[in-house]
Amino acid sequence: MASADDIERVKRQESELVLSSFDEAVAFAVGSAIRERALTDGLSLVVDLRTWDRQMFFAATPGTSADNAEWVRRKVNSVRRFQRASYRLVLERGEAPFPPQAGADPADYVIAGGGFPLCVHSAGIIGSLTISGLPGRKDHGVAVDALCDYLGKARSEYALPEIAS
Repeated sequence: MASADDIERVKRQESELVLSSFDEAVAFAVGSAIRERALTDGLSLVVDLRTWDRQMFFAATPGTSADNAEWVRRKVNSVRRFQRASYRLVLERGEAPFPPQAGADPADYVIAGGGFPLCVHSAGIIGSLTISGLPGRKDHGVAVDALCDYLGKARSEYALPEIAS
C-alpha cells in the first residue's frame, strides 16, 4: 500500500484541478498537448477525454495497441463509478481486482492508474481524462501535468514524488 501522503496528494489534485468549463475546445487543447508531449518525449500512450455520454478527444502514439483503448474503457468505468482518480483506487486498495461482492466485473472495471476525473466548477465530475500505455503512476502523472498546464498551475505543486525503481 502507498503512503498516506500520496493519497492526500491525489485527493488534493482531484479537488483543486477543476475546470471552469469543459467542451470540445477544452478537450482538444488538453488532449493535443498530451499528444505533443508524448511525441516529443517518445511516450507510447493513448489519451482519451470524455464526458460521461461521449468521447470528445482520442489519440494514440506509436507503440500502442488496441489493448490500450480497452484499458482506457475500464479505467473510465472505474472513475465514473467510484468518482475518484483510478490511481487513488490503487493507493487505497492495491491493484488486485475488485472482489465479486463489489459487483465491479474485471472485464469492465480496473484498478490501475491513469483515469482522472474531470471536474467543472458548479457541476462536479462530468467525465474523465484517461491515459494508458505507461506504468500506472506515470499514466496518472501525465494526466495531472496536463491539467496543471492547462489551468496555469505549477506541476511541482501537484506531482507525486518519484518512486525509486
